[in-house]
Amino acid sequence: MTQRLEIHPANPQRRLLVRAAEALRRGELVAMPTDACYVLACRLGDREAVERLRAIRGLDERHLLTLMCRDLSERSTYARVDNSQYRFLKEWTPGPYTFVLDATREVPRRLWHPSRKTIGLRVPDSPVAQGVLEEHGEPLLCSSLILPGEDDPLHEADEILERLSGRVDLVVDAGGQGFEPTTVVDLTGDEPAVVRIGRGDIGAAIARPAASSLRVRF
Repeated sequence: MTQRLEIHPANPQRRLLVRAAEALRRGELVAMPTDACYVLACRLGDREAVERLRAIRGLDERHLLTLMCRDLSERSTYARVDNSQYRFLKEWTPGPYTFVLDATREVPRRLWHPSRKTIGLRVPDSPVAQGVLEEHGEPLLCSSLILPGEDDPLHEADEILERLSGRVDLVVDAGGQGFEPTTVVDLTGDEPAVVRIGRGDIGAAIARPAASSLRVRF
């Protein structure tokens, strides 16, 4: 049975954040809000939860999943980042952006892109997401809550419960979220490249000094 936690979006109650973190540590699959849209989230090392996430999304192993981190201090464990890339990341985080980076050996092989050995990484600017990450104590694996054959993410807890009851273990309800997933920026090439335009403001990002070489690639 799917549980529901109604939480304040700006000042989330700590006891509820603790409950969400405990659910994740038990290996549960959680639908939760971020600064972009609702996501499906689970513990990084939980193979069964990852497989459930991929099944709900209709994703094969070639679809890159994302590590949602509290801050950039966790990056070196999971992604190889040089000084230039780190400066770029500092300019853009926290915020509704996902960065494609070269994965380290600490990331389980089943989570790599199979041909590129890359991982997605993001640092959300969301009190709820940040609170859950802090209580959980380590990054979460996540994916935008877009169902197969649909273009927009589910954005209301009622809709998530109606359509995914019994398939997710917990819905963290912080009210309606946006329709857009994150903007995705690939940092594995010679220069940063936007590969998906989403919630993140590309116009504002291009104006930043660290993004002077940013280009859009589809």
